[in-house]
Amino acid sequence: MYLIITASPNKDGLTAACGHAAADGISAAGGKAEVVDISEAKLAPCYVCGNGWGTCRAAGKCVVDDILAELQIKVKECEGLFLVTPVYWGQPSERMKYFLDRFRRCEAMNQNGSAAAGKNVNLVAAAGGSGNGTATCLVEMENWTRHVGAIPQERIGVTRFNREPTLKVIEDAGKRMVKGEYFARK
Repeated sequence: MYLIITASPNKDGLTAACGHAAADGISAAGGKAEVVDISEAKLAPCYVCGNGWGTCRAAGKCVVDDILAELQIKVKECEGLFLVTPVYWGQPSERMKYFLDRFRRCEAMNQNGSAAAGKNVNLVAAAGGSGNGTATCLVEMENWTRHVGAIPQERIGVTRFNREPTLKVIEDAGKRMVKGEYFARK
């Protein structure tokens, strides 16, 4: 299973189209895609518990009862991952940041190893308005991959101005992920 995590409430927007393109590419190459839209899920920001590190550092688990624990399992079990977010103020959406921040806190120093360790990850930043901010958003997501031991593959910035050709690039990235046409880093 290949996991696609999206984070936009606009079901007819650019971010949703990017998630569909990733799923189409994965399916076309014979893989199974699962899309999880965290914009609708119960997902809270980090509470910065205790002395700044609650159970996340010690146990790799968050005290907040929401979808994060389920996502940690899905990331661990998936063969590859897409993170697809709208760009807000040059950064991932607030919902995507909730996921990135809390997952990183639980997994970056996990004594049992990160659930994302060694996973190939495609990063997609969708800037629907001005088109600005895709580069800084992708840098933030790429830094996350390094913190959790994942392997960043494609870094795709898409805007309303390059929508159609870039959706094809995203679909192709899904196909290549399933076919293993990325290089492995050691």
